[in-house]
This record gives sequence, structure tokens and C-alpha cells, in this order.
Amino acid sequence: MLRPYRDILTTPGALAFSAAGVLARLPISMVGIGIVLMITAEYGSYGLAGRVSAVYVVASAVCGPQLARFVDAHGQARIMRPATVLAIGGLAALIAVAEMGSHAGWLYLTAAVAGAPSGSFGSLVRARWSHVLTDPRRLHTAYSLESALDEVVFVVGPVAATVLATTVAPAAGLVVPIFALLVGGFLFLSLRGTEPAPQAPPLDAAGRRAHQGSVMRVAGMRVLAAVFVAMGAIFGATDVATVAFAQEHGSKGSAGFVLAAFAFGSMLSGLGYGARSWAAPLWKRFAIGVVALAAGVSLFFLATSLPALAVVMFVTGFAIAPTLINGNGLVQYCVPDGRLTEGLTWVSTSLGIGVSVGSSIAGMLIDDRGARGGFVVVAVAAGFAVVATLASLRALRAGSPSRLP
Repeated sequence: MLRPYRDILTTPGALAFSAAGVLARLPISMVGIGIVLMITAEYGSYGLAGRVSAVYVVASAVCGPQLARFVDAHGQARIMRPATVLAIGGLAALIAVAEMGSHAGWLYLTAAVAGAPSGSFGSLVRARWSHVLTDPRRLHTAYSLESALDEVVFVVGPVAATVLATTVAPAAGLVVPIFALLVGGFLFLSLRGTEPAPQAPPLDAAGRRAHQGSVMRVAGMRVLAAVFVAMGAIFGATDVATVAFAQEHGSKGSAGFVLAAFAFGSMLSGLGYGARSWAAPLWKRFAIGVVALAAGVSLFFLATSLPALAVVMFVTGFAIAPTLINGNGLVQYCVPDGRLTEGLTWVSTSLGIGVSVGSSIAGMLIDDRGARGGFVVVAVAAGFAVVATLASLRALRAGSPSRLP
């Protein structure tokens, strides 16, 4: 099963940029929970912590696609080096103002400064794979590898942030992301041999650079963004509901292990999925994955104990990675040439927005109805994902090749 992965990692420069990319995107799983843990410890307010974390996410969501457009036009290193410096400075400033007990306005400002230039290193890594691999089958394997590594990041990151913030110092959960960006980010950006060449906008009839609209003008991209928001809401609501479920069963600390089972199932399926070729068209595999994920998460209601919930989550997790892999694969065929980073960033951003929305709504319902209220949000988001996918198959089919590995 591992032979296809060994094959792609022997591509010159691939192992280096993939490994550096893992470290560089560790912050995506640590900053949100790190902010919450630090603010609640320093200010004693979950509400304030949630708002500051939301500002970070929204700033990243608003600016991420625009930053990606500049990356496509001018190159990864040229744009992301100064952006990464600014993101690191923003996180350091956020820690400083929190430690000083500053007014909430300073927390919002520094969170926005940290989030806006953070970019999406996952998208940058996938863009490099698309640049160094020309065989669609090998690219399919590469995307599968990166999805599995994403799951590793989301298993390790939150646990590390929690342990550091609760045993070392409240801000420690944000210090590690700073060093991850500093080391992983700049190491990744120093690997110029595998960096995609900038794709300048085409010239118009007068010889001037033509204005390029957003890739979201493409119908397939709008569908993918909507479905990824719904999937993000599933994941965000599941996180919060699982914590509440564990607390109701007298073992709040077990929530992390239950959620790890969810991610572990996804990681295993991602590795297996990328190790073989598939005859069904990409759009159809994506639709099947969305339906399978929705069916699985709808069973969370049936769990009556933590072990039972862990088993259901582990099995359901097998639908996650293939669906994300196929969604990212569709982006490549939906967006114009030279706009891949922007397209990948849009779906990554959509997923992040969904996580924030799902966790926020689930938290409100859990206060009234307990963990079951959170699982209601999971089921509703799953239903929306299915409806959005099945109602838009024509748009997905139009942006998909008839057969992909």
C-alpha cells in the first residue's frame, strides 16, 4: 500500500517541501484553541475568547483568497515571506496584549493582524505537487498523502496546545505555532526548486494586464465552497458536541481520544484511497463521499456511551479523507490555468468558516439541550451538504474529467 507514496516522495524536492509543509500548517490546528485557552485563563471569559478566535478566523477567511491570488501571480516566496513575518508578529503581539490584560479592542486588532496574512500552507503544498507531478494518478496519490498529513496535524495540534496551555503557561499553546511558522514556513519558502512559476494575468487587446475576476465566478467552485462550509460545520459541531457528551458521561478528558478516533479513521482511509486508482469519475466519487459522511455522522445520535461514540466516529471517519481529496481534486479542473492556489485556498477557507459557524451554533444549542443539541447541528449541516451536492451535480460534472485515478 505504501509503494505509491514512496514513489512520489522520490520526486526531487518532494520530501523536503512536504515535510516542511506539515510543520508550517501546524498552526491551523493550534491557534484557534490556543487563543481560547489563553483568553479564558487571562480574562476568565469564554465569550471574549470565542469572539477573539472568531476575529482571527474571519480575517484569515476574508484575506486568504486574495493573498492566494497574489501568490499565483507573483510567486509563493515573494508574497508569503513578508506575509508570514506579519502573521508571526501578529501572534506575538496578541500574546503580549493578553499577558498585559489590555482592553478587548487590542485583542481583536492583534488577532486580525495575525489572521489576515496567515495564508494556507496546505494550498501551497498542493500547488507544488501539481507543479512537480504531471501524471494525474501520481497527483491523486500526493493529494491523498497531504490529506492524511492534515489529519495528523489535527490529531496532534489541539492536544499539544491544550497540554502546553494547561501545564506550562496559558500562552504556550500559541508560542509553538509561532515557531512552527518561523521554522516550517521559512524552510518551505526557501525551497525554490519546486516552487511553481508565477502566472501573470493575460494581456488584453491594448497590451495591458487584463483584470481577472474571482475563481468563485465558476459554478463548480461555488458548489464546492458551499459543501466545504457544510462539512466544516459538521467537524466544528462534532468537536463541541463530543466534549459535551464526554462531560455528560463523567469523563470530559476522554473527548480528545474520541475525536482522535474520528481523525484516525480518516487518516487510514486517506492512505488506502490514495494507494490505488479508481474508475468512477471524480465528481461521482465526491458525491458518494458526501452522502457517506452525512449518513455516518447522523448515527452519532445512537451512541449511548463514549466507547460506542468512538466506534461510530472511527468508522465514519473513513468517509472524510476521500471526500476532501476528491474535493481538492475537483478544484484543479474547475479553476483557470494559473489560479490553482486561489481555488484551493477558497475551499480551505470555506472549511474553516464552516468549523467556526458549526462550533458556535452547536455551543449555543448545547447550553440549552446538552450534547444532543450539538449533534442536531451536525445532522443539519450534513443534510445541507447532501442537498447542495446532489442539486449541483451538473456543475460538478462540467468541471470534472470523465475519468481520473
